[in-house]
Amino acid sequence: MNYVVSIIGRPNVGKSTLFNRILGKRKAIVHATSGVTRDCIYGNSEWNGVQFSVVDTGGFTTSKNNVLEKEIKKKIYIAIQEAHVILFLVDIKMGILDTDKEIAQILRKCQKIVVLVVNKVDNVKSIYSDTDFFCLGFFNYYYISAINGSGTGELLDKLVEILKKEEFVQKNESIIEKKVIPRFSVVGRPNVGKSTLINSFLDKYHHIVTDISGTTRDSLDVLYKKFGYECILFDTPGVRKKSKIKESIEFYSTMRSLKTIEYTDVCFLMIDAVKGWEKQDMNIFRLVKKNYKGVIILINKWDLFHKNMQKNLESFIRKKIYPFYNVPILFISAKNKDGIHDIIPIADQVFKSRTNRLKTNILNKIMLPILKKNPPPSIKKNKLITIKYCTQLPSCTPKFIFFSNFPQYINKSYRRFVENKIRYHFDFIGVPIKIIFRKK
Repeated sequence: MNYVVSIIGRPNVGKSTLFNRILGKRKAIVHATSGVTRDCIYGNSEWNGVQFSVVDTGGFTTSKNNVLEKEIKKKIYIAIQEAHVILFLVDIKMGILDTDKEIAQILRKCQKIVVLVVNKVDNVKSIYSDTDFFCLGFFNYYYISAINGSGTGELLDKLVEILKKEEFVQKNESIIEKKVIPRFSVVGRPNVGKSTLINSFLDKYHHIVTDISGTTRDSLDVLYKKFGYECILFDTPGVRKKSKIKESIEFYSTMRSLKTIEYTDVCFLMIDAVKGWEKQDMNIFRLVKKNYKGVIILINKWDLFHKNMQKNLESFIRKKIYPFYNVPILFISAKNKDGIHDIIPIADQVFKSRTNRLKTNILNKIMLPILKKNPPPSIKKNKLITIKYCTQLPSCTPKFIFFSNFPQYINKSYRRFVENKIRYHFDFIGVPIKIIFRKK
């Protein structure tokens, strides 16, 4: 059974630091600024042979007027509901605040197992502070320092003890065959509708959506399992131009997006139909291509425009991305769910195309006559460039090597020609391919 452990607390008590410590990697952004985490971030961990999921939540505040903080509270309540054990985090340096008391009151009513965790105990003397955390109404509490790891081992021992004691173990566990689950990420500029698309896929309000640009700060993953398809969907923060990144938090968010692109198999590049294809969209597309990831271009908010304009925009984009011309381009409305049901099936097709392997004899049978009829431009009259043999490399993404007598003189335009022919004759829809020329 998959145990869920949620970390709850007011802003800036170290929830994300503890989350990263338990996971053993930096998944959540940690910053001195209060309120960096907004959406719930999920991760998997294991301690003493017991596996469990950890949920990092946004900081709980008493404010009732801020729209964003209202949405964060909704996500916190969901994390409380789905948790088997709650780690209630407080700050020994700040002591007990009114917000801590309000959170304690909510947790006492939720009928969940709550472990009170006193964080930022950087030295032994801190333990003997005047603050009496027992007054929050929980039986025992643990002193830790999430930033340097002291006390976290004892906390995890207690956590595992609780999980075993309460017998959350599923009695009749079925052996599930391990299989590769595709990883799809939604990328693009800020405020193009990435989180709205994820919510529409799941048919529920899973990720916070507001009109505020840059609401999503972390890369968030969720399991999608519908209509015979299973995949992991990643919602990413918007990627701005470097010159427009002013805050360090936004810098870390952008880095999370770039890391997610490296980690996923297929990227959904979302474009705002109102703004059209901009230079930053092309930069993100090049980044996806550079990492040899599958790509689908989604033109969002298309319900605001006339359908006759689709061909013009699609033609314009295909000219920009040539010779990678067979990228699927879909016109959707993430908010109204128009056209979104075609995305996952096409993404699955792109995912399979990435692993498509061509037999060497078939590749040579089709490509060599084409290359003989249209050889590379000659260097000199007495030195003709010829290509005698080609094969696909055994790599995780499509890479082809062509053997030539003068590979160093083959220019980029001819490489594009070769790529174009491979795309025309073989099924590599939405997949970047690499062409390499080597000495025969």
